[in-house]
Amino acid sequence: MIIDKNNSAFIDGANLHRGVKSLGWELDYKRLRVWLREKYGVDRAYIFLGLVPRNKDLYTSLQEAGFTLIFKEVVYDGNGRAKGNCDADLVLKLAQDTYEDLFNKALIVSSDGDYAGIVKFLLEKKKMAGILSPSVEKKCSILLKRTGASITYINDQKNILEVQKEKAPDRDGTP
Repeated sequence: MIIDKNNSAFIDGANLHRGVKSLGWELDYKRLRVWLREKYGVDRAYIFLGLVPRNKDLYTSLQEAGFTLIFKEVVYDGNGRAKGNCDADLVLKLAQDTYEDLFNKALIVSSDGDYAGIVKFLLEKKKMAGILSPSVEKKCSILLKRTGASITYINDQKNILEVQKEKAPDRDGTP
């Protein structure tokens, strides 16, 4: 069932990756893109992430799957770990697209309570499709839950969105 057409998804890439990884399975981004289109009527799906040159193959595969990538320059901490917090960029793009009326409804993919303010704004404007949380219910921010927005937990869609492992052929050689 499609809620509306011309909807947009705003995805916190690091939050999605870390959330699904903590659940112990691997996300199939091609399947996710199809599911977002079919379930939420998402025409444009933005993924916000830090730009790390060694991940160029990942970026190519995400673009081939139909995502629009929006990069944040990363800085490195004292341990050499990349830090590319995209929260402000996601909120700014979401506010800009809302102001310019570029979508009917927005879907936010994150469990981060920093997005509660923009969720409340979208609810007031009747532009909120919902939240897709990459965490289990108890780890999704209470600030997001308090907004009253509809929250779907990605782990509930594991059978649809998980990378499919190839099955070994039977003894007779058939798949």
